[in-house]
Amino acid sequence: MGFMGWAHFAGATKISDEGKIVGSKLKGGSVTTVCSRSLEKLIGDWTSIQGNFGPRGPNVDLTRINAYDNFEEMLTDPRIELIDICLPNDCHEQTVIAALEAGKHVLVEKPICIDSRGADRMVAVSKKTGRMLMVAQVLPFFPEFKYAAEVIASGKYGRLRAAHFRRVISPPKWSSAMSDFRKIGGWGIDLHIHDNHFISLVCGAPSQVFSRGILEEGFVNHVHTQYVYDDSSVVVSAVSGGIAAEGFAFGHGFEIFLERATLMYNAGTVGGVWCPDRPLTVIEQGKTRQPKLRGGVEWCSAFTAELQAAVDAVRSGVVPPPLSGELARDALKLCHAEAKSIATGKPVKVWTCSTTYR
Repeated sequence: MGFMGWAHFAGATKISDEGKIVGSKLKGGSVTTVCSRSLEKLIGDWTSIQGNFGPRGPNVDLTRINAYDNFEEMLTDPRIELIDICLPNDCHEQTVIAALEAGKHVLVEKPICIDSRGADRMVAVSKKTGRMLMVAQVLPFFPEFKYAAEVIASGKYGRLRAAHFRRVISPPKWSSAMSDFRKIGGWGIDLHIHDNHFISLVCGAPSQVFSRGILEEGFVNHVHTQYVYDDSSVVVSAVSGGIAAEGFAFGHGFEIFLERATLMYNAGTVGGVWCPDRPLTVIEQGKTRQPKLRGGVEWCSAFTAELQAAVDAVRSGVVPPPLSGELARDALKLCHAEAKSIATGKPVKVWTCSTTYR
C-alpha cells in the first residue's frame, strides 16, 4: 500500500472527507480486501504515502474492508475474483504467478516485471490457468492520450506521419521504495515503459530501435530513441528519463503529426505545482482548438477508468488491448532492446506480437 496502491484505491472507492468509505466508483465491482505487511496501513493510516502527483494518503476507515497481512492467506479467500497488485517491480513475477495459480484474475501495476523471461513466464501461466493477466499501463486512460489514440485509430485527420513523446522526472526522493533505480530496473523501464507501451499500442510495434542514453550500472536512466518501422514514412521518437533537477518532479507530453492536423500536449509538476503548459490542442487548417475531453477531473480519474476496464474484462471474458499482458511484455522487450542499442551504439532488431489499434 504505497503511492500506486493509494492511487488505485482512490480510483476505485468513494471516500468522504472524514475518511469513510461511502461506495464504489466502479460499475459491477468493488474493493473488498487490502493486503499489507504494515500494521499502520492495515488500520487505515496512509498519511505516510506521497507521490509525484495527487494528494498525500489520508486516514481511511477500513472497518468494512477485509485486511490481510499475508498474501498467501488472502489468495485462499473465495470471494475475491480479481487481485490488483501494486507491489514494487521486483515482486511482480512471483506474486502474479501465485495469484494466477490460485485461480484469481490479476491486474498488476506496470511494468509487468523487470526481466523479459519473467514476463514470458507470467504470460505462459496466464494461458495455462485460463486466468486473465492484465497490466495497469494507465497512460491510455488519461484523457489526452485516450483522445490521441482514438484520433489515430479513426483516421479522422488522415494517417499518422510522425510523433514525438516526452516523459521525464527528477529522482523520486518522495519514495524510499523507488529511490534505488536498480530495484526498479532503471528509469528506462519503470518510467519509459509508458512510452513504449503507448507507442506500440497506437503507432504499431517497430521493427528496430536506435537509442542514445545514459547507462548507470547497466540500467538505462535516460534515453532518446528513434523507433524504426518497415514503413519508412512513419517517424516516431521519444525522450524519457529520471535525471531532471529537483523541483521538476514530472513532465510528459507529445507532438503528433497527422496528414490534416497536429496534436500538441505538454504538462507536468514544476516547483510542486501542476503546470499544463500546453493543454491538449488540435491545430487544423490554420486554426487551433482545445477539444472537449471525456473523463473525470479527479487526480485519480484515469485509474478509475483503468480499473473499470479491468472489472469489465472479468465480467465479459475479454481483455481490452490497453491492458493486454502480451502488449505489456512486448513493451518491456523494447526497453531491453533500447539498453542494448545504447551499449552497442547500433540499431537493435525487436520481435513483438502484440495487438495494436492500427
